[in-house]
Formats: sequence, structure tokens, C-alpha cells
Amino acid sequence: MARLDLNALTLRITAAAVQHPQDLASHLVESTGMSRGTIQKALQRLTRLGWLQREGTPRRPQFRPGVLRQVVQRYPLAGLQEDLPWSRDFAPFFALPAQVQRMTQHTFGELLNNAIDHSGGTSVTVSLRQTPSHVQLLVSDDGCGVFDQLSRSFSLADPAMAMLELSKGKLTSQPARHAGRGLFFTSRLSDVFDLHANDTAFQHREWEGNGWRPGRALKNRGTSVYAAIALDTARTLDSVLHAHSLDGTGFGFERTVVPLRLMASPLAGLDSRAQARRVAARLNAFRRAEIDFDGVTNIGHSFADELFRVMSPELGEVDLVPLNMSPTVAAMIESVRTGR
Repeated sequence: MARLDLNALTLRITAAAVQHPQDLASHLVESTGMSRGTIQKALQRLTRLGWLQREGTPRRPQFRPGVLRQVVQRYPLAGLQEDLPWSRDFAPFFALPAQVQRMTQHTFGELLNNAIDHSGGTSVTVSLRQTPSHVQLLVSDDGCGVFDQLSRSFSLADPAMAMLELSKGKLTSQPARHAGRGLFFTSRLSDVFDLHANDTAFQHREWEGNGWRPGRALKNRGTSVYAAIALDTARTLDSVLHAHSLDGTGFGFERTVVPLRLMASPLAGLDSRAQARRVAARLNAFRRAEIDFDGVTNIGHSFADELFRVMSPELGEVDLVPLNMSPTVAAMIESVRTGR
């Protein structure tokens, strides 16, 4: 008789406990082909580990999900509608605080819709896991990869430039159907957000502010997005949306942050006018653009002059606001703005 894989069983035990609270052991014996004794031992271990809660009597136990919960589903992308998997296959099996549930549903729908509309793949795998401290979502498709797709659509030189444009927001290859808000806002709803595609990865950490940085990529073809939200977070969906309106109270996407660390490297600092024009690209879609110099200690005169003197009038009423400047960077920007 085959040996039971306890880790594989955790992928299905949450839904099974909800659907078969009174006959869980019999259901697993039938569905796995394992002996009743093997299944009984597995249920005892899963209860000790926190995957199950056991109630009732020794002869008539009743089970329900524990503090650890997980559901994993794989779907063909053709004809898939992102709302049905959430309402049918995931939401009934989790116990999340109301505001966290709303943020999780929003993130789930946006990431799954991206796979449906943009990946060009054939299938997507979705995993949702709840721990005592976080809810964790992983959405992986087998498509072309988000950075390759954006580089082709917008003639971008490399994945770092694609990530720079994504970090601004309002970037979409289908403007008639999308507003380019999905990845931008889902990354800000999350405490941990990792974007993987074809041997390239970038990560966003809520406690690090608005910065993106390179990460360690998964060795998977296609796009994989991981998002984790703390169950005790003070953030709400509305507060994150409000934060990017100009007055902090509306739902307009009027303010963006441009993390310049994505452009700078030890081999190539921010020195040219061409780099400045890349930073300024599409900023006229916003009313305020915060230029984040975190991680950038020096900039060249040509870069500063192009961005803060030459390009500024061309951007019209967009307010360019430099943030997290080193003294050297601040002095260079002041010199080009005052003409000294």
C-alpha cells in the first residue's frame, strides 16, 4: 500500500474538514486509498500541528479547520472568470478578519485577472494559505512572463525598466480594458510582495516604504506573484486607495512614487539625460510624482538638469517632489533648479 504524504494532505485537508466534518476519516480513506489506521494517525498529527480542530467524542469525532489552512487549485485559463474561484473554491474555507478578507479578495481577483488577460498561458495555479499571523497568496501561470510581455509592448530595454514602469502604476498593454492599477495597488496592500517571471524577480516590503529591489527568482516559466498580508494589519483597502489620491481622501490615482534604485547599479549610476527621460515617462498621467532617491547617493548634473529643469515644464502641472535625498543629491537638484 502506498505511503501517505502528509504534506500533500495539508493541501486538501482544509476543504475536506469543512465538507466532511463528521465523516472526515471515511472520506479520506475512500479518496486516498489508505488504510483507516494510517488516516487516523494522520488526522492526529494534523490536529497536533494546527491543521485541524477535533471536537465531539472519541467514537464520533467532528473536525473543523485549525489555525493553519490551505487550498490549492489549478485552472485552465480559457474561459476562466476570476470571481468564481474566489467565491466557490477559496472564501468558504478561511476565517479572516473582515478588512483582511476584503484586501485578500481584491488581491486574488486582480492577480488572477492578470493571468487571464495578460499572460498568454494555458493554466494558472492558485494557493491560499492562512497561518496564525498572515494570509499568503501565490498565483502562478505558465505564460510568457510579465517582464517579457511589457518589454515587447512598450519597447523597454530590460526587466528593470519594465519594473520601473510597473512601479509608477497606470501601465497596461490593454488600456481599453484596464487602468493599470492592479499590480500597483496589490503590492501596497501586502506586507510582502514578490513578483517572479522567467528568472527575474523583484520584491516589495511594506516596512521599507515604497521601494522595490531585486529578489531571488523562482525557476519557473511564466509569472508567479506572492503576496502576504498580516492578519493584524491596520491597513484597509480604502486607506491604501486613498493614500494615492492627491488629498488623501478620494479614490483618484493621482500620486505615484518612482523608486530610482531600480535604475542605479554599481556599474551604472544616474548620470545621463536619457535616464532622466525614462524616469519622466508617463508622469503626466499623475498630478504628483515623488522621486524616491533611497539607495542612490550621487547623481550626475545631466540627469538632474534634464529631470528637474528641462522636463519639469514639459510635464505641465505635475508636481515633482524628490524624497530621501542624500546631501550630495539634494545639493545637485538645488543647483539645477536655481540655475547656480
